[in-house]
Amino acid sequence: MHDASRSDYAPLYLYIDGEFLSAAHRRTQPVFNPATDEQIGEVPLADVDDLARAVAAARRAFESWQEVSPLERSDLLRKAAQLIRERAAAIGRHITMDQGKPLHEAIAEVHSSAEYLDWHAEEGRRIYGRVVPARSPQIQQIVLREPIGVCASFSPWNFPFNQALRKIAAALGAGCTLVLKGSEEAPSAVVALARIFHDAGVPSGCLNIVWGAPREVTRQLIEDPLVSKVSYTGSVSVGKQVAALAASHMKRMTMELGGHAPVLICDDADIARAAHMLAAYKFRNAGQVCVSPTRFFVQRSAYADFVNLYLREVAKIRVGDGLEEGITMGPLVNARRASEIERFVDDARSHGSEVATGGKRLGAAGHFFAPTVVLDPARDSRLMTEEPFGPLVGIVPFDDLEEAICAANRLPFGLASYAFTESSRRAHRISRALQAGMVNINHFGMAPAEIPFGGVKESGFGSEGGTETFEGYLVTKLVTQFH
Repeated sequence: MHDASRSDYAPLYLYIDGEFLSAAHRRTQPVFNPATDEQIGEVPLADVDDLARAVAAARRAFESWQEVSPLERSDLLRKAAQLIRERAAAIGRHITMDQGKPLHEAIAEVHSSAEYLDWHAEEGRRIYGRVVPARSPQIQQIVLREPIGVCASFSPWNFPFNQALRKIAAALGAGCTLVLKGSEEAPSAVVALARIFHDAGVPSGCLNIVWGAPREVTRQLIEDPLVSKVSYTGSVSVGKQVAALAASHMKRMTMELGGHAPVLICDDADIARAAHMLAAYKFRNAGQVCVSPTRFFVQRSAYADFVNLYLREVAKIRVGDGLEEGITMGPLVNARRASEIERFVDDARSHGSEVATGGKRLGAAGHFFAPTVVLDPARDSRLMTEEPFGPLVGIVPFDDLEEAICAANRLPFGLASYAFTESSRRAHRISRALQAGMVNINHFGMAPAEIPFGGVKESGFGSEGGTETFEGYLVTKLVTQFH
């Protein structure tokens, strides 16, 4: 079983200046299947010279890539999108093996990512400047939008393909080049992306993939004077450190950090529909999602009905190895995550809260944790103040809508938020009052490539997707000429 698992897993490489570099003569880090704890591969770690070579290659490639016609760049992105669709099943299987999510979720992640390339392929053809009427007929004023240069990009393990792809699409589509570091815990997706862009014909050096100790790699890439832009997706705590380092070198940034998404459920909502949708969405990817709904505020008159219906829906979730048929929730990515969720539950109990279901690890092998629902958690408990990033939700009753809005806004996070109501007046009030970069009312609508994805407050700044997608990758240049 162990040997078969290893043989089925994709080989892992660095990708620098158009070359796939193996683990030969390099340090490596083991990769484990979180469902079985079996080692399935080894990822090669870049040394100081590898990182310097990657940045130099990206800078050299930028000199020519920035001059490539937007139409030609668009064609290459579309070729890559087609390769993604053709290879989605195999890539998805490897994601399930190293990250843990159910196979159908992994394949869906890959397929949906192709849409981001299609969108950026089109929007990249529409990066326009403008002519500004001058105060004298002898003067011409032109505003140009130009690619910023080499980007250092850092993507996480929870959506290893999609999050990395967003950064690649924006950078390449804008005419930039990049050095990308993905997560060593779920590396197969990023290596697959390197292969896809290589096979699509993207010139050597435009995309480079490195792995290594996060602190060391981050510092060297950001401090390199050839790097002009930093894009980071991850936790708030690490994001602050990355932002501080980038700011000390005046580097442009796009930061998509964590959240602690509130849900407001009003008594006029379709309670059964809300319970059904929220159960599926909350435990997607075992709750390891930055926009995962976690703090549920339910109007008191609907509280009992919602809790009963929600617990009934949660009971339908099947936890297990994501490669098995019918599994709807896989393991947590590693033992640290499982232990952390255990501590959240212990803290909730210590505050006197009721754990209505779950609250424990499952199985003898792997990092499985039962879907967990805590009723009326204390305001100062960890669950209501810190992002758990796992299969854990708290449900709190409220009486007045303004009270619920205040509770939703009281934390320093502001990524995603949700509300369920049939009242247009309440929906309008909620949409204006919630302090979040994204507000979803009566559905979950943040995924499409054509709309911006990003947060406010400590959840970061800048957007990925939508017409805003290229903003962080372009500089504005004024050309004023006297004739």
